Amino acid sequence: MDAPILRLSHIKKVYPGVVALDDVSLDFYAGEVHAIAGENGAGKSTFIKVVTGAISPTAGEVYYNGELVRGNTPAKSLKAGIAAIYQEFNLFPFLSVAENVFYGRYPTKGIVVDFKKMERDTRELLSALNVDIDPSTQVKNLSVGYQQIVEIAKAVSMNAKVLIMDEPSAPLTENEVESLFGIVRKVRESGVAVIYISHRLEEIFAITDKVSVFRDGKYIQTLNTRDTNTGELVRLMVNRDLGEQYPKKDYERSGEVLEVRDLTTPVLHGISFKAYRGEILGLAGLVGAGRTETARALFGADKITGGEILINGTPVEIHSPIDAIRRGIGLIPEDRKRQGVFLGLPIQENITYANMGGISRGGVINRARDVKAGEEYRNLLNIKAASLGQLVKNLSGGNQQKVVLAKWLFTQCGILLFDEPTRGIDVGAKQEIYILMKQMVNEGKVVIMISSEMPELLGMADRIIVMREGRITGTLFRTEATQERVLKLAAGL
Repeated sequence: MDAPILRLSHIKKVYPGVVALDDVSLDFYAGEVHAIAGENGAGKSTFIKVVTGAISPTAGEVYYNGELVRGNTPAKSLKAGIAAIYQEFNLFPFLSVAENVFYGRYPTKGIVVDFKKMERDTRELLSALNVDIDPSTQVKNLSVGYQQIVEIAKAVSMNAKVLIMDEPSAPLTENEVESLFGIVRKVRESGVAVIYISHRLEEIFAITDKVSVFRDGKYIQTLNTRDTNTGELVRLMVNRDLGEQYPKKDYERSGEVLEVRDLTTPVLHGISFKAYRGEILGLAGLVGAGRTETARALFGADKITGGEILINGTPVEIHSPIDAIRRGIGLIPEDRKRQGVFLGLPIQENITYANMGGISRGGVINRARDVKAGEEYRNLLNIKAASLGQLVKNLSGGNQQKVVLAKWLFTQCGILLFDEPTRGIDVGAKQEIYILMKQMVNEGKVVIMISSEMPELLGMADRIIVMREGRITGTLFRTEATQERVLKLAAGL
């Protein structure tokens, strides 16, 4: 550990109107797990792209094993021994799990691909993660959580010397996170430098040796993890006092708005529950429990084969998302990049496209009304961007999530389904989302929240419905809900 395996020297990256990285110098050593912490927009994703060669810095140098890296590209970086797991999956949906893990490196027997060996090696990797996935399964048939595990297995299989993990645990359950930690520790012990990026501060303290804080594109400070605490990290990250993590409840449950009777799909088996005004209803369960499928069915994205949905006591037919929107239902999806926004369109168009009637008259868009709506919701949600014309793909994860939320608020929908609402979002943006959820409930909207983060569920939900294998196993009120009780119901105990 005398010399760093990776060194960044005075790195700067400038986009039109935005300085994404501003004079960042940082060293990383073999055999260490080094966390990068900071709010969305702090420069973490840009940092990763500079290291892996996905983008070129405007100024500064990158050194790997003491040598200056020239003309870096993702292919050169990977060949040198730098692998990255991004928040955005890099998988081929119509290939098998094994083919994705070893894509471009297929084992052969003579000139023929040795599929048996490839599947056997993949099964061993997945077994090390304590996950039972059939290596022959097409990736498109896996949940988001399992797709993330495939990404981790792929990166681990490359025997990299520097392994960058960008929010690797975001869609995982607690048991899967523990398995992930076991893999990270083994990788560290083998002499690999692990760069671990996570908004879950408890993970930083559980698995890392050092933590470096970024803020507004600038490097702030590096600390030994054992010598710091949550309060100090948060202060360095946000440079302001956040107060209580979960806003206090000051609303009361009132009338029933949504009732689901024996909802059945190919995945769900007779789901029944009610949702009320003045209540945040949580959906808990392990990966594959049917939480996301419940939201998708209510939104008309998955075919309903049986059961009934009632809004304000009246049965409604929901066969498509258009039907759901007309009934006042909005979905903030688990995968916001693929299902929640148009990455290649500006913020303005993303906010208003789901409610064209709100900005048009006689079929003609009123440009002034369009811009006014965009500005109103940009200010309401504190979306950080150079302008409403900025492309959504260039926003941080937290600001992309706010754009999704702005879209549904503009539709004036009364029932909002939040699927992993704070996945990949920093502590400051999380609190903003929590406050907005509370405001919606105060306004009489129905909020249904799916989350894999147990503290979030316990801190925000007034009532928690627990699911397992497409069925409801129990319902807990805030006063009786504990992590142990939720996990027992999720495990079918």
